[in-house]
Amino acid sequence: MPEKKKTVTNFRQLTELLQQKNVCKRAAIVWPEESHTQEAVAWAAKEGFIKPLLICSEMTRKTFAAKEGFDNIVTTDGTRAALEAVRMVREKKADIIMKGFVNTDDLLRAILDKKQGILPKDTVMTHITVAKLPDYHKLLFFTDAAVIPYPTDLQRREQIKYITAFCHAFLIECPKISLIHCSEKVDARHFPYTEGYLTLKDEAEKGVFGACKIDGPLDLKTSCSSEAMRLKQIASPINGDADALLFPDIEAGNLFYKTITLFCHAETAAVLQGPLAPVVLPSRGDSIESKFYSLALASLISNNHGL
Repeated sequence: MPEKKKTVTNFRQLTELLQQKNVCKRAAIVWPEESHTQEAVAWAAKEGFIKPLLICSEMTRKTFAAKEGFDNIVTTDGTRAALEAVRMVREKKADIIMKGFVNTDDLLRAILDKKQGILPKDTVMTHITVAKLPDYHKLLFFTDAAVIPYPTDLQRREQIKYITAFCHAFLIECPKISLIHCSEKVDARHFPYTEGYLTLKDEAEKGVFGACKIDGPLDLKTSCSSEAMRLKQIASPINGDADALLFPDIEAGNLFYKTITLFCHAETAAVLQGPLAPVVLPSRGDSIESKFYSLALASLISNNHGL
């Protein structure tokens, strides 16, 4: 009988999994003109799970690319670098895109361009984060903190499919996904999306999303604390042990992201899912570690690795 593979419960194990699988992705780095991006890229390349291609200035070619021995394309600004990275994905010359010191709008404009972009028609693009909080016993996945303001039922279905696939990639066989609300009650008058939660639960029970358990509405505390769930006398397949959280809107997701990174010092990794290649879209305030782990996450879920 084959040995059961261990679930990935921290980011160190993620990099080990990439090495075990001999993963090495071609990463187009868009305008890596600041030190945090450069250090994260060099670290990931040293670990062996990416082969960087820098789309950079002449100065960065001389001072960073030449020193590290990285392939590079010299251009004049971040906007042109974004267009070049998207072209490379479209021509199957890159597996991952990473944003450097370039305006997010410029990169997204290139990705979303109807003629030359890399988001297939009728495909939902969403932002998925993986976090390691000091006092939670495993990694916690959540969506969406950056892209979709108020998800429709259709968009929520796609978010569930994406986040389930992410969890499976981390060797979580049957992830527990909690549909987050401020209470455990459906409130069609004030929060009409909670009615949609019931439909999503029903679809999950029918196997629409594959191997996963879905419940909601549940608040954050009952989702991640078996004690809170016991005290509230709630029976749920989540059982206070959520693997993933689906937030009702971008405001809730973004507040959660900023709170856990500022006050809990959580380690995080995040990518855009939906485009032809995963997109690492860090903010300028993200740490070197966060950018490194995001490259690791993108490498694991890159489409041409069979996920």
